[in-house]
Amino acid sequence: MAGPKFKALPGFRDFTPQECAVRNYLFETWRSVARTYGFVEYETPIVEDTSLYLKKSGGELSGQLFRFEDQGGRDICLRPEVTASLARIAAQHQRDFPKPLKWFEIGQCFRYEKPQKGRGREFHQFNVDILGEAGPAADAELIALSIDTMRAFGFGEGDFVVRVSDRQAWLDFASERDIDEERIPDFLQIIDKLEREKPEVTAEKLASFGLKTEEVTEFIKNPENASFAYEAIQEDLESRGMAPYLELDLSIVRGLAYYTGIVFEVFDSRKSMRAVAGGGRYDTLIGTISDGGCDMPATGFAMGDYVIRNLIEETTDALMQMEVWLQRSGAACDVFLVIADETKRSDALAILSELREAGIACDLPFGQAKLGKQLKRAEQSGARFALVVGSELPELQLKVLASRTEETCHVLGLADWLTDRLQQPDGPLLA
Repeated sequence: MAGPKFKALPGFRDFTPQECAVRNYLFETWRSVARTYGFVEYETPIVEDTSLYLKKSGGELSGQLFRFEDQGGRDICLRPEVTASLARIAAQHQRDFPKPLKWFEIGQCFRYEKPQKGRGREFHQFNVDILGEAGPAADAELIALSIDTMRAFGFGEGDFVVRVSDRQAWLDFASERDIDEERIPDFLQIIDKLEREKPEVTAEKLASFGLKTEEVTEFIKNPENASFAYEAIQEDLESRGMAPYLELDLSIVRGLAYYTGIVFEVFDSRKSMRAVAGGGRYDTLIGTISDGGCDMPATGFAMGDYVIRNLIEETTDALMQMEVWLQRSGAACDVFLVIADETKRSDALAILSELREAGIACDLPFGQAKLGKQLKRAEQSGARFALVVGSELPELQLKVLASRTEETCHVLGLADWLTDRLQQPDGPLLA
C-alpha cells in the first residue's frame, strides 16, 4: 500500500535548483541596485511578537497573520511585512549609526490570504528604507531606486510607471469634511480599493460617510491637490532624467495605517497585474513602536518576488536578460571534466582540484561511463565547456557546448588559460 503523498501547503513553494536560480537572480539584482545607492543590508527575525504588528498596521493585516502561541506562552507570529520589525531594530540601535540610515533587507514574509496570481502565503520581499530624513529628497531617492531596480531587470520606458500620491492630502480631505478621526482608516480603505471594487459597492461605502463618488473622483483628477512634497520629488526626478516614469495619482493611498505622507506604487503600464512595488512615508511609526523612546522620520518601499517575476516572464526584453543570466550564472558549473580514458582518472582529479582552487566551478562523473553519456551529462549540467581528459594528456580537448566547436589546450597553465577563456564569448550558437 502506497504511503501518504505529501506536498507543499497551499500558498507555499518548493524551490528546486532551477527555481533557486531564478530567486538568486532577483536577489542579486536587488542587492546590486541597493548597494549602488549606498544602502547597507540588515536582517530581522522571521518570528516576532504579535503585538508589534498589531500596534499600528491596521487594515486587513491583523486578519492575515500566521499567529500562534509558543511553548513559553508567548503570542507570536510569522512576520507579514518588515517595516514594523525595522522600526523596532532602528529604535533600539539608531544611536550606533550616523543619520540618515539607508538600510535594505531581503527576506521572507507570510500572510494568510487567498493564493492567486502575484500573491502567495509566503513570499520574499526587497525592503528599502531611509530613516532620520524628513525632507522629500529621501522620498525622491527611494522612487529613483525603484525605477533603477526596474531598469536593472530589463524594463524600459513604457513598460512601467510609478504612481505617486500623498496620504496627507486625503487626511486633509477627510478633516475638511468632518469625517470622524476613528473612521478615517476605513475611509482610506475605500480609496485604496477604488480600482478593484465595483462602482456600486464603492458608492454605497462612500455614502456612509456622506460622500458621493463624483466628489472623490474630482479630487483625484485635480493636480492642484498635490502637495509641495510631490512637486519637489517631481523636480528631483526630472533632474535625474526619470520624469517619464512618474505619474501623479491621488487614488494611491496604500492599505497600512502607519503611512503619513507621500506614498507610491510601481505598476506595469498594461496594468495586467497588481502593484509590482509600493511604499511611502511613515514618520510616526518608530515613535509608536518605541512608545516615544525614539522619534525618527522614515520612508521606504518593498518589492515582492511573485509579481516582479511574473512581469519579467511577460516582458520579452526582461525575460531574455534573465535567461542569459541564468545560462551564465545559474548553471551548476562552468567546466565539466569528461574522462575519455579511465586510466587518466587520477590526472583528471588533480586537474579538478587545481581548477577549483583557482575559483573555476567544475564537476566530473563519479564512475566510469561512455564518452557520449558523459558529454550528455555535461550539457545537462549547464556547463559552458566540456574538458576531455584522454590518452593525449598533457594535451586536452575543450568542447564549447553551445556552439559544438573544439579547442586544444594544455595541462601546463590550464587554470590561468581557462580563467581567461571564460571571459571570452563562445561564438555563434547552433540552431
